[in-house]
Amino acid sequence: MFEVLFILTTIFVAYVVYEVVNEKKSVPKPEAPKVSVEQPVPETIVEKIKPTKIKSAALKKTTPKAATQNIVKKGLRDPKTGEVATTYNNYRFTKRWIKDALVTEGLLEKVYKNNELDPVIEALIKSALIKLEAIDNYKP
Repeated sequence: MFEVLFILTTIFVAYVVYEVVNEKKSVPKPEAPKVSVEQPVPETIVEKIKPTKIKSAALKKTTPKAATQNIVKKGLRDPKTGEVATTYNNYRFTKRWIKDALVTEGLLEKVYKNNELDPVIEALIKSALIKLEAIDNYKP
């Protein structure tokens, strides 16, 4: 029964997609109506404006080395493997070694399970992650 329902649903979806694609091809683009009446164009007076000089201080270019020095690298580096993790905002999807590092550094009392998370614990975890980022051993 479910197989038949799945097949019918698939056929219907394919039909809808087919119709949408063909509808876009068959709809003619509306053209702007052509106006044959010409209106007189008023004369405009253009005043001559002196070009302004750009000061050389404004043209200073930043070198790529100087631009990369200002970028702060955000992430955590695993001291054992050298792996760098840059996405760890959500504790549920954080890598296991980061969770273990929070416990070994004494920033959390244990590795929390997903069903144990509540707003108070999540706030505690976020502050612990900020402290872990400050430790030199985990900086990238």
